[in-house]
Amino acid sequence: MDNRLPKFVEFHEEGPREGFQIEKRRFPLEGRVRFINALSETGLKRIQVASFVNPKAVPSMSDAEELFKAITRREGVRYTGVWLNKRGFERIAALPGAYLYGKIVLYTTDAFSLMNNNCTAAQMRRKQIEMLKAYDAYGLPLQEAYILTAFGCNLSGHVPLSTVMDCVKFIVDICRNQNRPLPHIFLADTVGWANPEGLKRQIEAVRGATPGARIGLHLHDTRGLGAANFYAALEMGIDLFDSSVAGLGGCPFAAFKDNRAAGNICTEDMVFMCEELGIQTGIDLQKMIAAARLAEKIIGRPLPGKIMHSGLPSILRKAC
Repeated sequence: MDNRLPKFVEFHEEGPREGFQIEKRRFPLEGRVRFINALSETGLKRIQVASFVNPKAVPSMSDAEELFKAITRREGVRYTGVWLNKRGFERIAALPGAYLYGKIVLYTTDAFSLMNNNCTAAQMRRKQIEMLKAYDAYGLPLQEAYILTAFGCNLSGHVPLSTVMDCVKFIVDICRNQNRPLPHIFLADTVGWANPEGLKRQIEAVRGATPGARIGLHLHDTRGLGAANFYAALEMGIDLFDSSVAGLGGCPFAAFKDNRAAGNICTEDMVFMCEELGIQTGIDLQKMIAAARLAEKIIGRPLPGKIMHSGLPSILRKAC
């Protein structure tokens, strides 16, 4: 296995979307705008602002267009959104300044696909072929392919590696048949089933089937293994991660009823780990911590980030 740490790690920040989408109450636009503007000053190059989904299903994202229009855009930062179908994509495509790209999403289990998208995994694949036509109409290359519940599913149990590789084969075949370069392939631990050794094996298998493709990870800290899985991925040379400031977010299907599962791996905590390992991120950690604390103030309860509460060792040493 490849145990070389990367020299630079890229983080795609998902807190503004992932964090506020899962909340049961809506938060004023002004505070969320201030939060996104604060993230824009941290050195992040990509920030996921909102979901463009049915407002009846996700009321907290019903003002996605207004939010996009209200933020102060910083040069060099790509502001993105989530869409699940052509209608959602067309909504974000109509917004000036939104970063557009081709993306397909695949599921490893029917149960999770039905719960999340109201269709089977096979039906979702067919829908993604139609999405590619929509991207082509806008002149957008296929940039990312996500495989959700790549390590396990609370609704269906363990996901075999062969099922994940079948999704990988679908991506490879469609790119070959349509003469497209391979996109970034994201393995998503959507409900927190991954462990470090299993993660390494899966990365190795996907890498072997997609030579030259960049592999990214979408990790959740549902069961407390988020940081361990992040470090295991670094050991495999992975340099692209989705993350969420202050550990915001979580999958609504990840927890038992009336309980709250942890969200994505925490951006500032993982940036801190990178700095301790001598890995560059281009992110100002002090500003990330300030943004995390602002998120906590807006949400109104303690958030799971660690560094935002403990402080940085260098600062504590100076204070002694």
